[in-house]
Amino acid sequence: MNGAGNDFLLIDNREDRVVLSQDQITKLCDRRRGIGADGLIYLRNGKADVDWAWEFYNADGSEADMCGNGARCFARYIERVTGSGHNLSFQTACGIIRAFINDESVTVNLTDPKDLVLNEIISTSTGGKTVHSLNTGVPHAVLFVDDADEAMVADLGAEIRHHDHFSPAGTNVNFVQVLGDGHIRVRTYERGVGETLACGTGVSACGMISANLNNWPSPVKVDVLGGDQLEVGFLREGDRFSAVQLIGPADFVFEGEVDI
Repeated sequence: MNGAGNDFLLIDNREDRVVLSQDQITKLCDRRRGIGADGLIYLRNGKADVDWAWEFYNADGSEADMCGNGARCFARYIERVTGSGHNLSFQTACGIIRAFINDESVTVNLTDPKDLVLNEIISTSTGGKTVHSLNTGVPHAVLFVDDADEAMVADLGAEIRHHDHFSPAGTNVNFVQVLGDGHIRVRTYERGVGETLACGTGVSACGMISANLNNWPSPVKVDVLGGDQLEVGFLREGDRFSAVQLIGPADFVFEGEVDI
């Protein structure tokens, strides 16, 4: 499946029959020697009051807590394989995610963000950079640029992702171009993946930080590298955000079997 170009392998593992090693996940996500994906998601049975749960892995086989585009794809996948209906919820490492499915568009309610930090200066190989940070389930650093097409996403993104300032876990890195009031363009360098065509938690972080700095109302429209437009909805009281929603497409690409 793909959500705005951010693509995932989804496996129904409710019976716990599939046990993949980190190396196997990496090979399956390899775009030349495997199937190719930005991440891999298991569907598992939930606990307590939640019917479903996920396990999410980056393309390098590392486990991740949250992924906004992955959450939208996962919701449509649950609907297809379980017949659960248009309103559903599932457990993640960050808490319970609730989703509403409207054909190919999916709205997910994300957990409240935390650790907002604005206007920090960090040193890089190209000089000091102003960085804003927000954790939307996973940590994100946000830099504003004049032209996202000219941003050094691969080089500077990798440098900031491993920067001592964000150690030991590192951070995802987003480059934001303001297109107009309430409208931005984003390119994202993700931990464990590199640059992707979209990143849901990154889009959410960029939308909320942009709203904070520019005093924009909800929602914020976000154009991503894959060519799609997402929307980030929220409630804001000063520097505090709640009721965060990520709205955008979630599409099935193909299904099949692979030998491992």
